[in-house]
Amino acid sequence: MTDFTWTRAQFQLPHGVIYLDGNSLGPLPTATPARLEKALRDEWGAELIKGWNSCGWMAMPGRLGDRVGRLIGAVPGHTVIGDTLSIKVFQALSAALNLRPDRRVILSDTGNFPSDLYMAEGLIKLLGDRYELRLVAPEEVADAITDEIAVTLITEVDYRTGRRHDMPALTARAHQHGALAIWDLAHSAGALPVHVTRDKADFAVGCTYKYLNAGPGAPAFIYVAPEHADRAEPVLSGWLGHAAPFDFDLGYRAGDGIERMRVGTPPVLQMAALETALDIWDRVEMADLRARSLALTDRFIAAVEARCPSLALATPRDNDARGSQVSFRHPQGYAIMQALIARGVIGDFRAPDILRFGICPLYIGEADIDAAADHLAQILDTAAWDRPEYLQRKAVT
Repeated sequence: MTDFTWTRAQFQLPHGVIYLDGNSLGPLPTATPARLEKALRDEWGAELIKGWNSCGWMAMPGRLGDRVGRLIGAVPGHTVIGDTLSIKVFQALSAALNLRPDRRVILSDTGNFPSDLYMAEGLIKLLGDRYELRLVAPEEVADAITDEIAVTLITEVDYRTGRRHDMPALTARAHQHGALAIWDLAHSAGALPVHVTRDKADFAVGCTYKYLNAGPGAPAFIYVAPEHADRAEPVLSGWLGHAAPFDFDLGYRAGDGIERMRVGTPPVLQMAALETALDIWDRVEMADLRARSLALTDRFIAAVEARCPSLALATPRDNDARGSQVSFRHPQGYAIMQALIARGVIGDFRAPDILRFGICPLYIGEADIDAAADHLAQILDTAAWDRPEYLQRKAVT
């Protein structure tokens, strides 16, 4: 059983703050500063360039990839850390299209994160107008998977509403029609159990700065199914994806398996932070996490709906159809969220009208949920959001 009292003690949270923004940026683990200090002084400072060998820096992407892989149900040796999520989307998409050379349609949905769609658009511009990005409403994805689809590019949990796609069902349907399935797990990894091997995902990508608590700008991960690992041809053929990077060949030869999905120099300091966060995750059972997440999200929905009738629930009520977040709609959503943040209840806003709350059981409990609902009700009852400083949009929402 997971000890959530212990996990809460592993995070540095400012006094008086209720942090409901873990789906944008997870909080700082208490052990991270010391680990970064070690990486700075004992590794970089003392070892200098020797650190790539003596400190194992070059092997960190694969070693940490397997630790993330455990959280998403991947077999060892098929997940690697590095670069950004957008780059990993581009790699997965380009490799998938190469594996289906006779097909020209990428299928995604209008609830997908825009950056994923931008990556698809950019790739299509490179490949020429013979390719198409086809967008449908989230609930229409299954019916839109036909024999002309090359690859589906779907984010399992909608970043705005928390709506959860049925990964095994949609993957099976894609395979029935000869298509490949790419899953973006940005709002899934560390939020709910994922089973990429069992559910037969072809590729999966995600980030580590949200629920996995590796810090702002932390690297992404990519998973490639075993049957594709030695056939996938990434368009971004960086030097660390080369079979022998330190031979400095002028021509590219892809490395073995997941190694070919490496691109640039690994971000050692950010990976050190990720390593520390994963020490916490090693003591978390995902089934326990999911059960507590659903209990807390149910509690928050009930409390807010009872006291805040002007808010409209945007998140599915069905537990199976929901990630680990709760979203509400309101025409003044931005200002309301700013008023909440001023009171120490930190969520975030997503255009055009979504107040979004990430529920992270590792450090959020029933008392936090109840207090957040109280603050929200007070703000709405008194129109405390209607102040100039709350209405002025900031650069990051």
